[in-house]
Amino acid sequence: MPLLTLSLGSNQQADHHIRGALDALQASFGRMRTSSVFESEAVGFDGNNFLNMVVAVDTSMPLVDVSAHIKALEQEHGRSRGGARFSPRTLDIDILTYGDCIGNHDGIVLPRPEITENAYVLWPMSQVCGDRCDPRSGLTYATLWQHYDKTRQSLWPIEFDWQGRRISSAL
Repeated sequence: MPLLTLSLGSNQQADHHIRGALDALQASFGRMRTSSVFESEAVGFDGNNFLNMVVAVDTSMPLVDVSAHIKALEQEHGRSRGGARFSPRTLDIDILTYGDCIGNHDGIVLPRPEITENAYVLWPMSQVCGDRCDPRSGLTYATLWQHYDKTRQSLWPIEFDWQGRRISSAL
């Protein structure tokens, strides 16, 4: 089964939407590995801080079905499409990787370039899949995070509980 990694982000009622997404993803995919939940300033626009995290699941669901499922989940959480790329989000879920797929698959670029470009994706990805290699660089995500210029974006883990357990702790 392919390993699917997803990034979750929200800056509008973020606690509520991240928990709702985790519940829905668990119902759809079962057991998940979760990163810490990170808070960061909005990038590319003035707005509330974002909460971001990465989850990893094994799935037999075809990529095109995963994409449709994710879009429906975002819509259920009030996501509207067609606005500015950098704008407030109730819920933003991006497919980061799907097994060993590389390139454009059903309109989805894999692995998603933002993994290595943004701290709010790379740090949580390094926690969930640190030993996996980025196919572009050949380096593990843990190594990429270790060498990432951490002055590029301010990011910090926060305390976050889900389903009665602490899944993330502040430093």
